[in-house]
Amino acid sequence: MKDNYDLSALKKKKKLNSHKKGGNFVLKMSKVLNERFNTKEFCKTPTSGAYATTHQLPEYLKIYGDMITPQGFRFCLECKKGYNKESLHSLLDPKSIVWEWIEQNERDAEKAGRDSLIIVQQDRQPIIVILDRDLMENPEEIDGKIFFGKYVIFKLDELLSYRDDYFFVS
Repeated sequence: MKDNYDLSALKKKKKLNSHKKGGNFVLKMSKVLNERFNTKEFCKTPTSGAYATTHQLPEYLKIYGDMITPQGFRFCLECKKGYNKESLHSLLDPKSIVWEWIEQNERDAEKAGRDSLIIVQQDRQPIIVILDRDLMENPEEIDGKIFFGKYVIFKLDELLSYRDDYFFVS
């Protein structure tokens, strides 16, 4: 006897290439930041932020981080999407990939002469940021923040509610 069942719905969906997923997230964040600051200057860097370190360019052409930003923008941005296995416990593990993100972004930020800002979104979760706690304004006014070492994690929406001059240096 032959079964006439359609099992196609049970097959796993094809996974999205992680590089493409990350690139799409950077594009999404570019759009969010362009809307927030009423500009069109935020955009994805070529080769997802590695261009400055993989090509011999004069210093004035080097772009660090995942995004090209307007002149005077305070932060070197690193965007991470997915990484659903990472949790609060990851912060307790010095070998965690989260600490690798922080170290990488701090190196890039130092080279660029900017402050470090990491934007993270796990699947079906709100977008959060990892920021040096000394750079946070009015921490007492923000609910749902997590302090760990010299860093703080909180929702991107809270950060984007800061006044414009916080984000730019003159």
